[in-house]
Amino acid sequence: MKTEKSTFFLKQIQSFSHIFRQYKFCHFNGYYFQIKFHHITPLILILFFSPAKPQEIKIHPHIYLEMPDLPSPSTLEYGTEVIIHELDNGCFRVLPVTQEKGEIYSCLYDLSGKGNQLWVDEPDFHSLGNTGLHSERELIAKQMITGRSIDVINFIARPGGFSNSGFIGEDEEIISVLKGDNEIVMKLGMTHFQLAKPLFHVWNAILGSYFGEGNESQNTIYYNGHQIYIMNIWLNGYQESIFHDEIEGRNNIHIWRNLNKEESGYLHKNYPLLSENEFNEFVEKLTHLHISEMNPFYIVRYGFYEGHTAYRADPFAIALIFGLKTISEIDELMQHDLHTILYKHYSKE
Repeated sequence: MKTEKSTFFLKQIQSFSHIFRQYKFCHFNGYYFQIKFHHITPLILILFFSPAKPQEIKIHPHIYLEMPDLPSPSTLEYGTEVIIHELDNGCFRVLPVTQEKGEIYSCLYDLSGKGNQLWVDEPDFHSLGNTGLHSERELIAKQMITGRSIDVINFIARPGGFSNSGFIGEDEEIISVLKGDNEIVMKLGMTHFQLAKPLFHVWNAILGSYFGEGNESQNTIYYNGHQIYIMNIWLNGYQESIFHDEIEGRNNIHIWRNLNKEESGYLHKNYPLLSENEFNEFVEKLTHLHISEMNPFYIVRYGFYEGHTAYRADPFAIALIFGLKTISEIDELMQHDLHTILYKHYSKE
């Protein structure tokens, strides 16, 4: 027996059947339907029901003369994740940038697979693997990560260890950094996996050789309604990981976007005591990321954004740049103390 809702729905489709006869896809109430009309009777067979888009999406290397009618990012049929890339000549491409488990990526052995972009270090962090967030109790009790002692990781992660700039600040420790950023991500109402994804999208576009390279090559993508700029410099050497894993890096990746008038006005209104230089530095920290390809792997695998160093992938900046949260949402979630929290180091208590 049909319900009132289903009967109404069928009548609506039948009443518009004369419009749809020559079309493969039909639109009704925000959805698209594939409909077949019987050649003798007015019977309508609904073969497919989905919020899919009616246009055929052609991915790279197809060139669009105008912006494709497609949200960026989007997930297409069969799970392909895509973003829109604007070329220097004003044309556009749809780039496949799916975060996935790929072949081995190694700077040392010149292997250019994606690596495993989905794996979470659940053996070390059970809660992270199950919920996308750390358990503070697990972090406090942690003595080793990836078979490497916390003391050794602290030593090689500080400035002058495995890196001149360091992976954590001089006054920070790996556990205090993991705890500090986990609290931030929890307050944002997000998971580490969610914050890693847009960085993987950028990295996969670089890995696919879709972008120009060097100081003079500024690349433009669209993400959640924002125009985002990317510059990548490939280095001759490579950076070894502080954990006992296969993660390596050899790219300096600069990601940024400009605040719109409303966003800038919000910060001016809510942080009026900052000097001009302080305000500009505040905005710079919120809207610019200087990272390597190691960062998204670190975030999804360990919930590690690096400490307060030159290569920190700050959760606030990721959320704001890629439109995961608005500036007002972030500030309100931080109880209007964003400036203080942004600069605060995760020193050992």
